[in-house]
Amino acid sequence: MTQIDAKISEAYGQKLRVRVCGICIKEDKLLLVHHKSLGKTGSLWAPPGGGMEYGESAEEALIREFKEETGLTIEIKDFLFVHEYLDRPLHGIELFFLVNSISGELKLGSDPEMTTENQILTKIGYHNLEMLRTQEMENLHYVLQNSSSINEMINRKGYFKFH
Repeated sequence: MTQIDAKISEAYGQKLRVRVCGICIKEDKLLLVHHKSLGKTGSLWAPPGGGMEYGESAEEALIREFKEETGLTIEIKDFLFVHEYLDRPLHGIELFFLVNSISGELKLGSDPEMTTENQILTKIGYHNLEMLRTQEMENLHYVLQNSSSINEMINRKGYFKFH
């Protein structure tokens, strides 16, 4: 196990976490953050988001996580669905929301649970989901792998466990 894998497992692994994730769309493209050392291939594109803190509402957590990871201030438009993410050692109940960026400048942020030398966020940007699915399917979050379009994803309702 590499040092970064050990730090990820220590910070997030072997426990159930409640996470919030934001679907932010601009010009028919989806805002995604790239993580190294996550997912089956060690490379994972996922919507911005992260773990809720004790006493924090889902909305407060999502606004905080977006600011930390993207530099953007968001407004939450709608609750979409729940996804159970399980890719050992990570296990999370993820609450997905549709969000709009209302201010700020898009920039790659950091993960406060990880040290400076062990940051896992590597890239950020708006991406065409259909294009990503043809080029990097195995590097996409399970929700993205199982959505043929942004429209299908934002119209999904209920509880899902993709893998």
